[in-house]
Order: sequence, then structure tokens, then C-alpha cells
Amino acid sequence: MPADEVYPMDQRVVAEPSVSAVSWPAIFGGGVVAASTTLVLLLIGSGFGLAMTSPWPNAGASATTFTIAAGIWLIVMQWISSGLGGFITGRLRTKWIRVHTHEVFFRDTAHGLLTWALATVIGAMLLASAGSAAIGTGTRAAATVAAGAAQGASQGGMQSAGGAMPVGQQRAYDVDSLFRGEKPELASSDNDVRGETTRILASGLTNGGDVPAADRTYLASIVAQRTGVSDADAQKRVDDVIAREKDAAAKLRQVADTARKSTAAFTIFTALSMLIGAFIASAAAAYGGSLRDEHP
Repeated sequence: MPADEVYPMDQRVVAEPSVSAVSWPAIFGGGVVAASTTLVLLLIGSGFGLAMTSPWPNAGASATTFTIAAGIWLIVMQWISSGLGGFITGRLRTKWIRVHTHEVFFRDTAHGLLTWALATVIGAMLLASAGSAAIGTGTRAAATVAAGAAQGASQGGMQSAGGAMPVGQQRAYDVDSLFRGEKPELASSDNDVRGETTRILASGLTNGGDVPAADRTYLASIVAQRTGVSDADAQKRVDDVIAREKDAAAKLRQVADTARKSTAAFTIFTALSMLIGAFIASAAAAYGGSLRDEHP
């Protein structure tokens, strides 16, 4: 029996297509649709966010509520935009002939993932452009206050690490303590007294500390000498001011800590929503591709 009749499969040659399996026109179309839908939904979400917040005390949504709402809206955005972009990509791609169904499913999911990636890149480019415009605006605004900033820098000195007291102010406080007289009336002017008092408070309250007892006594003696009140009343004034300063510093730290936690939660929500978007785009592209093959 001839060999070609015994082993007919050995003579078959399967030709590999020379064209890539990636349908870039469909991917670009789906990516643009996904990016445009994301932009529209982002504007809608921004409007809702502005309606939820308020500059007035005890009005509007709290930072926690706002962060949770923003995270949920980000997930909804990814569901809608990625699903729509992936579905359009699946429906617009060309039909693959003589390709196994498993391979078709993989290609469709890959097309959905590429669509999501393209939309993400487009969104990042738009954000970078907006960020550049914001930086330019900030630079022009900073130029208008350069003189004031330079004056503040010369008075405050270089900021040390960890939110500590500026080096220039700490040095000024140390110099004040070196030449501090026994009698407060030796101070030359009200400006000198007020400046020294500010530096004493700043040095004592930095990093949540307290004003030392010696500084409290010195401040009380200055207040008594300048205002004519009794030593006890002057000491009470000093203690009350220090207590208010400590309370204000604690509130500022609380606000900063709340902002830090909200930013961290928002970042995590954003990353999770993007991962969900990648999955939704892949699944939607596979579904759209299956419909494309059923209805050629």
C-alpha cells in the first residue's frame, strides 16, 4: 500500500496566517468609547461629589462618607465604560476562520484587555495634560507671592525633617534665651516682645510638646509688666493661650491624618476599580465576539 494512503496526515501542511490576530481598529474604537464614557461619568461623579460636600462646619458629607461614595462610583464607572468598550471591540473585530473556539475566546478576552489598557493610557494622558495646566497656573500664582514667600523663608529658615520647627526659628529662640534678662522691661519694643513670645510658643508646641515651666514664668512676667495685671492673672492668661494653641495644633494634625487616610482609601479604591475594569472589559469583549460569530 502506498505511503501516502497509510499516513495521509503526514502530508498535510497547515499554513500559519501572515496577518496578526490583533484587530487594532476594533481595539482603538473600543478604547476611545471607553475613555469617552469614563470622562462623561467622571464629570457626573464630580458634580455629585460637589453637591455632597460643603465648606460650612457640620454640613455636607463627612470625609469617610465621601471616600466610600467616590470608591463606589469609581467601580461603577469601570463597570460601565470598560464593559461598553470591550463589547464594542468584540463586535467590531473581524471573524477568524478555521480557529478553535478556545483560541477565539482567548483572543476576544485579550482584545478586551487591550481595549481597557488603551483607555487607561488615554485617561492618563488627559490627566497629565490637566496636571501640566494646573502646574502652570500654580507657577504663575506663585510668582505673584514670591516676595512674601522669600520674606517668610528668610524669617523661618530651612524646614527640618518630620515637621519639626524651622531651623531659623529654633535658632532665634536659642539666641533669645541667651540674652534673656531678668526684667522684661529691658525689651526694646512691642514688636520685639511679640516676636520673642511667638518663638517661645512655636518652640514649645512643636511636635505636640509643651512650653517649659521657665518659659511660662517668663511669659507671665512679660504679660504682667506690659498689661499691669497681677502675676496670677498673667499666668492664667499664658496658660489659656498655650492650651488654645495646643488644641489648634491637635486639630490640624487630626485634619491632616483624616486627609491621609482618605487619600489612601481613595487610592486603593481606584486600583481595585481599575482591576475590575480590566476583567469586565475582557468578559464583555468575549461576549461581544461570540455574538459577532453567531451573526456574521
